[in-house]
Parts: sequence; C-alpha cells; structure tokens
Amino acid sequence: MQRAAIIGAKVVIVVALLLSLTGQGFFVPLLAAEAVREMPEAAGLRWPGIIGCIAIILCVQVALLVMWRLLSMVARDRIFDARAFGLVGIMIACALAASALFAVALVVLAVASALPPVVAIFLIMGFFGAAGIGLLLVVMRGLLTKATDLEHEMAEVV
Repeated sequence: MQRAAIIGAKVVIVVALLLSLTGQGFFVPLLAAEAVREMPEAAGLRWPGIIGCIAIILCVQVALLVMWRLLSMVARDRIFDARAFGLVGIMIACALAASALFAVALVVLAVASALPPVVAIFLIMGFFGAAGIGLLLVVMRGLLTKATDLEHEMAEVV
C-alpha cells in the first residue's frame, strides 16, 4: 500500500510541475496583460507582478521537487537520515518565502491603488495558506526529529 501511495504522490507531483510550468510560461504573462488592459494606470506593475508570480510558482516547484526526494527516501526506508532535515528545512523556507511574496504583493498593490477585491482575497488566502503550510512543516519536522531519535534508540537496543 505504501508503494502505491508513493507512486500516486509522484504522479501528482509531475502533474503539478507541468501545470506550474504552463502557468509560468503562458498564464501569468496573459493575466498580466489582461490586468494592464483593464487598469492601464497599473501598467508599471506589470513586470514586477510577473516576476513576483513566477517567484511564488518557483517556490512551489522547489517544494515539489524536495517532496519527490523525500518520497524517494521513504521508499528506500531512509527517511530517518539527517539529510531529511535539510530537505524539510528547504520546504519550510519555500513556504515562508511564498508567504512573504504574497504579503509584499498585497502591500504594493494596495499602495498603488490597484487592488481589486478578488485579488486582495486571493493574496490574503495565499499569505495565510503558505504561512500555515510553513508552520505545519515546522511541526512535522519536530515529529521527524522525535521519530529519528526513537529510531536511533531502538537500533541501539536491538
């Protein structure tokens, strides 16, 4: 059952990576052009917005690749390795960086008076979602630490 779950998770990661690449290359520039068409006064924010969106998506992509690596470690029964802590740390950094990028976008758009309510809701949800994931990962890293300690204790006993 664990093998099927790992394969399923890796399939989801591949699909998410493909969709995110499509978003970076096609949808983000398209949406930026549409936003400028509807709000010409915000044209100066087009490229910073595109760069910010791509940076957020890049945070997600890095986290997905790290998740792939962690799944591979689980498949080989190596999750209690010290390298896992570094990988989880990278995922935490990605979540917190995305959260910060959402917050910066919210402030910049609010100051520029270019913040439609739907975009504000999206940015607030993105901020809290990314921050929540980051905090959840901090808790999970603590659980991994305890499990690793128990694993080492059991190895000494046996």
